[in-house]
Order: sequence, then structure tokens, then C-alpha cells
Amino acid sequence: MIYTLCFYLFATITVFSAIMVIASRNPVHSVLYLILAFFNSAGLFVLLGAEFVAMILVIVYVGAVAVLFLFVVMMLDIDYSEMRKGFQKYLPIGGLIGLVLLAELVLVGFGWGLGGPVTSDPATAIPALSEMTNTEALGSVIYTKYIFLFQMAGLILLVAMIGAIVLTHRKRPGVKKQNINKQVMRRREEAFEIVKVKPGQGLG
Repeated sequence: MIYTLCFYLFATITVFSAIMVIASRNPVHSVLYLILAFFNSAGLFVLLGAEFVAMILVIVYVGAVAVLFLFVVMMLDIDYSEMRKGFQKYLPIGGLIGLVLLAELVLVGFGWGLGGPVTSDPATAIPALSEMTNTEALGSVIYTKYIFLFQMAGLILLVAMIGAIVLTHRKRPGVKKQNINKQVMRRREEAFEIVKVKPGQGLG
């Protein structure tokens, strides 16, 4: 009974927060609703027995990504009225993309509801908590059966990060940059100069 009540409570707050993320006019409020949605999603993962995924969701998404969004929104001086001027221009393509995503979600939902179970005994895919913890079970699956896919996902994220850095990099004139090769190849004679000063004379 308590499990069911907690599930519906977390699920209701998560759906409400997700709606308010896109419905709120204030960007700061949208980020705060996003953080609330992450917390409640973590609660749903705890109810499913995936405490490791719940902690990762809180630490990574709430502690890093959402806070970064909040800092960017609050620190950048963005003219949101200027951004909203092109809303009518991109409304048709945005609505088309939204309809495509909705159709995909409906197809996935019907396929999940009408399809049979993945295995003859779904409980056999998940080891008992007495035999293996959730973190150990997740690690044994990722780093054995799906190790190549896991590494491929890491490479894709690395390429995306490098691409974002290259696309947003701007060359500014007058900015001094560090030349590692020049520093390493520098000889001792070029690093300092010995000046002999005679008694009674200063450095001019």
C-alpha cells in the first residue's frame, strides 16, 4: 500500500514538473522544476530497487547539469523578448517534430503493451539482492556483456565534446598563448643572463 502511494506520488510530481519545465515563462523557474523532476525520478528508481541509478541521477544531473543550467541562465544577460520574436517562424517545424516524437512514443507504448515478455521468466534477468547488490549487478552487465557498446558511447560523447569546443572556439587578437614546444626546447643559455656589475656601478 505504501509502495503504491509513493509510486503515484513521485510519478505525479514528476509529470507535473516536466510540464512546468516547458510551460513556465521564467527560465529560472524552469530549471528549478527540472531539478524537482530529477529528484522525483530518483525516487522512482529507488522504488524499483535501482539505488545506484538514483544516486547517479541526483549527483550528475542535479548536482552538475541542472546547477550548471541554473548558473548559465542567471549569469547570462539574455533578452528573452528578442528570442521569442522568431517563435511564429519556427512553429510549423517545431510542431512537426513534436508530432513525430509523439507518434514514436505511442508506437513504443503500444509495442510494449502488446508484446510478450522479454524472457520466459523476467525474474531470472535480475539477480536476487541477497546474491548481488544493484551496483555490482549493473557493473557486471556493463563491463562484460556490453563493454564495447559502453566504450563506444564514451567515444561518441568525447567526439561531441571536441566538436562543441571546436565550433565555439573563437580566436581573439592580442591574446598571448602558451607554446609548450618552445618552452621545452629552450636552452639554459636562453633562460637567464648573467650580468657582471663592477663595484660602485649600478644597473642602468
